[in-house]
Amino acid sequence: MFKARNTVFGIEKDQNLAIRVLVLSIPSSLVFVILVALKLLSPNIAIMAYSAVIVFNLFWLLPITFELQQLKKYIFNLSQENPEQIELLQINEKDTQDIVNAVNEMHHFWTNKAEALQAQTMSDTAVLDTLPDPILMIDKNGIILGANDAAYKLLGNNIKESSVDKIFNSNNFVNAVARVLRQESSAENIIFYVNSDKDNNIPQKKLYAHIKRLPWISKGKTVAVISLYDFSKTVKIEKMQSDFVANASHELRTPLSVISGFIETLQTTAKDDEKARNEFLKIMGEQARYMTILIENLLSLSRIELNQDKNPEDTIVLPPLIDDTVEAVSSKANERHIVFEKQIAKQLPNVVADYGQIRQLLQNLCDNAIKYGDENGKIIISAKKCSKIPPAKSYQVASGPAVEISVNNRGSLIAPEEIDRLTERFYRMKTHKEKNINGTGLGLAIVKHILIRHKGNLKITSSEKDGTTFTFYLPIELDKN
Repeated sequence: MFKARNTVFGIEKDQNLAIRVLVLSIPSSLVFVILVALKLLSPNIAIMAYSAVIVFNLFWLLPITFELQQLKKYIFNLSQENPEQIELLQINEKDTQDIVNAVNEMHHFWTNKAEALQAQTMSDTAVLDTLPDPILMIDKNGIILGANDAAYKLLGNNIKESSVDKIFNSNNFVNAVARVLRQESSAENIIFYVNSDKDNNIPQKKLYAHIKRLPWISKGKTVAVISLYDFSKTVKIEKMQSDFVANASHELRTPLSVISGFIETLQTTAKDDEKARNEFLKIMGEQARYMTILIENLLSLSRIELNQDKNPEDTIVLPPLIDDTVEAVSSKANERHIVFEKQIAKQLPNVVADYGQIRQLLQNLCDNAIKYGDENGKIIISAKKCSKIPPAKSYQVASGPAVEISVNNRGSLIAPEEIDRLTERFYRMKTHKEKNINGTGLGLAIVKHILIRHKGNLKITSSEKDGTTFTFYLPIELDKN
């Protein structure tokens, strides 16, 4: 029912004030006992004198005990880092105040040390996060204690406190780490493959790892550092370059062979044949123009890939760009009696993009619509705002609202299996080859790579009812990352 009092005269009970008073009074009690035994002092007077001694000791110890109690609370609050409970302690006793001053100096010293250490830790972490290659710090058991941003992006956000053998499915790599941790080797360099998951469409990654044990003088739980380099992109680029050179060589070989053959014929059997000469020169001119276009497309694709990782910064007003593009291809459209119809939404938002590349992209789509569409037909160009860009299979598109621009024409139906291949370099549909429709097979590849740079996307649909529609998406604002 009643709470027990924890304090007496403001002093906590656990300070043992009563026991200290009694212990301090023991010598006096012995003196009084001896004096009473020798009959030098009456018992009543001895009791009264002893009580006076106890009262004196009590009031002498009370302030000291109170100040010790305050000192205890003060140090406890300092240790718990409770700033709202820490007040500057004023003590009357000089020795106790000296202790307080010493504690304050010590607290100030370690607070500065902790702040400096925290600042250094944050600085070191920031430096690690700026490094482009993944870095892992592991303890003696192979547990990941820390990582930089690049490591989290490569391996996921849940790698901390995980074992390396759970993260990497490579025995060679795990064994190399074990050798370093067992001090059988101070450093290991290894190339290995990880994360091959065909069911979930996760491609295999080729990684290079440098595993280095920290020197004995280093302190802390971290005993080794692993730096990784992702070779996957390099391998992919090398393969693309190899395929590119092979395909380009093949595409250039044919017109060169035709031109060389006609030159040889004109120099020999058709030397004096004016009709053959005129016909051959016409064909040679067409082949030369084809090679010129092919080389221009190859150079254009190379320039686009060179700036693939550089975000565009221009702000583009789309309606004038669409008008300029239509005007540029109008002469080709007139030759096939094709008309353009524009369906541009009012208050179409501007986009952050490269003007030259978007103009090239739209012109490639219009050229294709004219080349492969029906004569006496119509090409519809529409533009409107949409809520988001549909996801792409092989790269990350930008988030947020976008502009959707489509080019629709009537022509041969494109089969679904061919739609997926239209953006491949040098790919041309069999029906187009049979109809002798000239083309390099690079126009849509250029479109695709321009959209990759802009974090946009391209969707192609084809049906007997609605014709073929090429729709591309441009983000209104590019992501910062």
